[in-house]
Amino acid sequence: MAPPKTHQVSSQSTTTVIQGLWKTYVDDTPSKLKTIDAFLVFIMLSGIMQFVYCVIVTNFPFNAFLAGFSSAVGQFVLTASLRSQVNPLNKDLFKAVNPQRAFADFALGSIVLHFFVYNFLG
Repeated sequence: MAPPKTHQVSSQSTTTVIQGLWKTYVDDTPSKLKTIDAFLVFIMLSGIMQFVYCVIVTNFPFNAFLAGFSSAVGQFVLTASLRSQVNPLNKDLFKAVNPQRAFADFALGSIVLHFFVYNFLG
């Protein structure tokens, strides 16, 4: 039986790749998309904090946890959809949707989502 092949990745090459990705992101991404990305990170951290709190401390009002966590997940999905629609590189995929229409859809979807979340709280 042949010994398993191991792939060694040097930390220097990994660091170089990450720095290159970050530099490309900072240089090539429009500020509109960076703002949306920052909001996506905030929503993700909010959902993680809710989940960790539920696991470590308590989930006593379980419907409150479900409402808050589903709100974070739903808002993340709506925001990711907005990001893909307003990205200039995806202009040929969303020919019928201009950025103003995409934002209006995002706002309406967010209102409907939070209406259901509020009603779920009881």
